[in-house]
Amino acid sequence: MTDSSSALTPKPWISGIAPYVPGKSAGADGRPLIKLSANENPLGTGDKAREAFRASLASADALSRYPDPGSVELRETIAAKYGLDPARVICGNGSDELLHLAAGAYAGAGDEILYVRYGFAVYEIAARRVGATPVEADDRDFATDVEALLAAVTERTRVVYLANPNNPTGTLATRDEVARIHAGLPKNVLFVIDQAYAEYLSAAEDDGGLELAKTEPNIFVTRTFSKIHGLAAERIGWGYAAAEVISALHRIRLPFNVTRAGQAAAVGALGDDDFVNASRAHNATWRAWLTQELESLGNHGVRVVPSATNFLLVLFEGDVSAETVYGRLMDAGYIVRWLPGQGIAQALRMTIGTEDETRGLAAAVRAALAG
Repeated sequence: MTDSSSALTPKPWISGIAPYVPGKSAGADGRPLIKLSANENPLGTGDKAREAFRASLASADALSRYPDPGSVELRETIAAKYGLDPARVICGNGSDELLHLAAGAYAGAGDEILYVRYGFAVYEIAARRVGATPVEADDRDFATDVEALLAAVTERTRVVYLANPNNPTGTLATRDEVARIHAGLPKNVLFVIDQAYAEYLSAAEDDGGLELAKTEPNIFVTRTFSKIHGLAAERIGWGYAAAEVISALHRIRLPFNVTRAGQAAAVGALGDDDFVNASRAHNATWRAWLTQELESLGNHGVRVVPSATNFLLVLFEGDVSAETVYGRLMDAGYIVRWLPGQGIAQALRMTIGTEDETRGLAAAVRAALAG
């Protein structure tokens, strides 16, 4: 007879994790929709990245041999482009892996991991995964409230995550705000600045995080090739921190975590400034256009949160709910991101698409509000 007390059970904190839900690309009936739910690059992937990807698959052993476990060429290329020490660059299976590594190396049961309300959904998962307590600081109208964040720091805080620009709100903490957060944190707290959308910023908008990471021992900056570089399928991220932090992360990093083709494509992408500049310019143009179109619907209770990313957070505070608009957009052939799981049931996150997609989305939103 089996003793029920000896039944196999996961750690108690695992049951508290709500799995990450990626952006959908099809309706409930399986019908393909225009996907504006995952913040992917509407221009696709640059030619140099595509060429490098294809070339990496040309050899006879392209699939039978493990990739470079240290991503040496990629780390050296990143370092050369941004003026960094290649030994302090770490590559991951997307920046998500690196965010999890930070929690795994620096926090555990009894510790706290802090982030701003409406921060990236992975932060709570990373905290709970290691048994740490996730703590949300109050926001300021969907943006980072520096004073509230610092006020939430306790003697148990071990990691602070800041997505900048933030996902899903699109808001940007300034260089001064980032510096104030860092200055207010104890030295035994790892400050993780998640810059997944940094390449969409102008030079004047740069939050200074990467420069701080060059000299400060408790800053870890993460970036990704999934967004402006158009390499979401290959899941490639990178980060930069002090040598001691990188050493700790490498102790728990999985080997061979970036594919051979992915490494090659990322190297190619770093040499394609024309594609990055074109992507940034396209995004700036159509983000501004879509913002104006949606703000003209203010009489329907529509409000757009100012964005520094390749998406908009759109609030529906009138008679027609975000859930209703979400359903009507799917009927019209568009899928965006409804966010009840992140406590913003009144909001939809909309990726900036191609010109045709963006114009079509605006018209569909207008029609959805009209009923």
